[in-house]
Amino acid sequence: MNTHKNARLTVHSRQVLVRRVIEQGQRPIDVAQAMAVSPRTVYKWLNRYQSEGWAGLSDRSCRPHRCPHQISTAQRARVIRLRRQRLIYRAIVRQTGVPRATVARVLQRAGLNRLSALEPSRPVRRYEHAAPGDLLHLDIKAVNRFVRPGHRVTGDRRHKSRGAGWDYVHMAIDDHSRVAHATIWPDETGASAVRALMAALRYYRQLGVRFKAVLTDNGACYRSWRFAKACRRLGLKHKRTWPYRPRTNGKAERWIQTALHEWAYAHVYQNADERAAYLPYWLHDYNWHRPHASIKHKPPISRLQLSVNNVVGLHI
Repeated sequence: MNTHKNARLTVHSRQVLVRRVIEQGQRPIDVAQAMAVSPRTVYKWLNRYQSEGWAGLSDRSCRPHRCPHQISTAQRARVIRLRRQRLIYRAIVRQTGVPRATVARVLQRAGLNRLSALEPSRPVRRYEHAAPGDLLHLDIKAVNRFVRPGHRVTGDRRHKSRGAGWDYVHMAIDDHSRVAHATIWPDETGASAVRALMAALRYYRQLGVRFKAVLTDNGACYRSWRFAKACRRLGLKHKRTWPYRPRTNGKAERWIQTALHEWAYAHVYQNADERAAYLPYWLHDYNWHRPHASIKHKPPISRLQLSVNNVVGLHI
């Protein structure tokens, strides 16, 4: 047990106190003055030593031995049983007579203070398509534009880039290989989504990858007629995530977080254009050199199995 930070006496000091009185014959009042405690404290530790020995000088809990108002084990079990029947606090109070605050404390300790805790969590369904090109995950992340470094770098909130607007980073990642692509556009309209899709498909085509389907959320740009028409012309099957279920598109969400931590917020950029100019270089490092944990710490490009006779393959 840890000694209280304001305690005048430690276990060793109490032993010294007892020895001064018993072995050296000093008066308790003199020992109290020498050790900066009250005489009552000296008598307390002397009585403790005489009744329990040296072990009685150790720290002990301040918790009372009994509490007349404590809820019984049977009442606690009944509260938990009623909660498992999906009763709310007020109904449990009415049936048991236990105060509402006590009911809340019992259920919080049992991990049942929220009704959602009564329902088992859905099992995590992890999937990976068998080959590159089977599925392309798409998503968009908006990042602030700026004309000078912000307060995160300078620590000065007086100089802000007001009215600088936003950069919309259209993200794409192959489900099997994790080879990623990103381009920056001024908006997130259907037209920009189509241009970003075409740019991504050209990039993957250079690597010998042709896609069969795309997976997006239910954003307005992905529900637009322009994007639907582009998918039909390109022969792509358009899949959408479940509403309010971003984990359905989990690979794209994880890719966005990685890009934010390692590209957007990882360096000190003088302005948004400098940040945008660095994006292709960081993408190259991500695809060709950075180890990826979900594919046994190998770079994503290694899963494309490029021919060594290919100039792109020789870059590895």
